[in-house]
Amino acid sequence: MKISFIVPSYNNLRYLKSAYHSIRTWEDEDHEIVVLDDASVDGTVEWLKSLEDPNLIIWENETGKRLGHTITYDIGVDLCTTEVFSIFHADMFIGPNYVQNLVKHLDKNKVVAATRIEPPLHPSGKEKITRDFGVWPEDFREDDFIKFVREEQERSKDQTTRGVFAPWAMYKEDFLRIGGHDPLFAPFPFEDSDIFQRFVLAGYDVLQSRDALVYHLTCRGHKWTDDKIVNKVDDSWEELERNARKNFIRKWNSWIMNDEYHYPIIIPKYNTCLFVENIEDVAQLENLEPWFCHTVIDSFDSFDLVAMYLYKEQPDTLLDMSERISTKGMEEYSDYGVKIYIDLHQMTPEDYNNIGRMNLILQELHRNMSLEFNLSGEYQLGNIKVQIDSLDNITDSLIVVGET
Repeated sequence: MKISFIVPSYNNLRYLKSAYHSIRTWEDEDHEIVVLDDASVDGTVEWLKSLEDPNLIIWENETGKRLGHTITYDIGVDLCTTEVFSIFHADMFIGPNYVQNLVKHLDKNKVVAATRIEPPLHPSGKEKITRDFGVWPEDFREDDFIKFVREEQERSKDQTTRGVFAPWAMYKEDFLRIGGHDPLFAPFPFEDSDIFQRFVLAGYDVLQSRDALVYHLTCRGHKWTDDKIVNKVDDSWEELERNARKNFIRKWNSWIMNDEYHYPIIIPKYNTCLFVENIEDVAQLENLEPWFCHTVIDSFDSFDLVAMYLYKEQPDTLLDMSERISTKGMEEYSDYGVKIYIDLHQMTPEDYNNIGRMNLILQELHRNMSLEFNLSGEYQLGNIKVQIDSLDNITDSLIVVGET
């Protein structure tokens, strides 16, 4: 089966050369490679054009402003001419039989991930193999890696586990059905966790091939961009990560959870509205607002606080923040099935912890009640009052981009 490798790249030429070499060395030449050059200034496009590869598609961001891989992934999928594609990173190097061992498990309504082999730069996990074959392209011990891959393929022949992480492959048709990556997370990160959760909600079978093996230098495309120092975070990373984290919580009203094999654990989203008394500054609001569908504040200078918060937060999200926050008396709140009431003068650390766990708490409450039991009523959780009129799981509304 012919597939397309979708490879975003931003000033990653030294890595991209190794990635390209590995694909053309260990796979048939008729596989398509789609490289999305995201306004690089390191000669990437010139090098790609010099290859004169008939199965290489080059897309160039000529705006001079980086889009990020959340956007360029989907541009690559649109450009690819095959039924199946594989999301791939410029800092990856495939081993023998990569495509064969990936697609042998693939079908419609399935997502199949390869198994990463990584140097010990991150905590270990059951979804990957930790082995050090080098941390820079120039130091990569290709012969040792290939030898290990062949041995590991014998040990793990045809084995799968339930989980997903890049690189992964699927049918283009299935990807487009759910709208691809959510631009809410542009330029990055957490676009992967969002789409993985949506794969599961859409009913796609998500699994990992244990004998489709790839070496991953990790984080070289967007987080660790220093040419000489591993683990040195890019200057803009922390701000981008902070914004993407808030947007993920706003969308899902919970944080990312995976099992030991990196299979997404979906926390239900409920239609929640938070009512806050005695709030004093924007920083307090920033710690509360993302966890609920809507927030209502009641304080002496409510209108000023809302105005300041909207001014601060709106530039960093595609969500309409004016629809997420208001002052008491401005709206009718009967549409919200769960209403949470807090007084910040009474809140304890445990109360704040429960704010971030509210959907988990509601889920547990739902599980522990029999189906015949009427869940409506008031519940006291420390200094938090929870009023339940209805407890409807609205998580399925998140599957397709644009339907939230």
